[in-house]
Amino acid sequence: MVRRLANLVNLSTPLGLVIARAGGARLSHAPRGLWLAEGYSLPFPVAGAFTVGNVVITPRSAADLGDRVLAHEERHSWQYMACGTFFMPLYLAAMTWSWLRTGDRAARNIFERAAGLADGGYVDVPLRPLRRLLRRGVRP
Repeated sequence: MVRRLANLVNLSTPLGLVIARAGGARLSHAPRGLWLAEGYSLPFPVAGAFTVGNVVITPRSAADLGDRVLAHEERHSWQYMACGTFFMPLYLAAMTWSWLRTGDRAARNIFERAAGLADGGYVDVPLRPLRRLLRRGVRP
């Protein structure tokens, strides 16, 4: 209840509903105060599912996602409660850091790690040495 109210007040859930509708997704209520937005059709972001506020958005069906992915996405809704719509630029920064350090957008992303890498379908990737990055420049 607290998360639902906070994400409504911080405008992240209303933003999630707008994004879902813009992507042509079908909305339905889900357990634990979440919304499911299935059949999202926009090409960005490239993800099996992503969350904005309390809205879990996916091009697939919720049944295809499974319980572990839904639990992972629910953890992101708690992160939205803490960060509000600032979550998006913070997530982008964390994703960039992860890519610079590992070549993978999720492995060292603090938000993905806190939501459970494996539950989200991600794998851990070793760090690249910082001195190599600084000396030679960033390479994928």
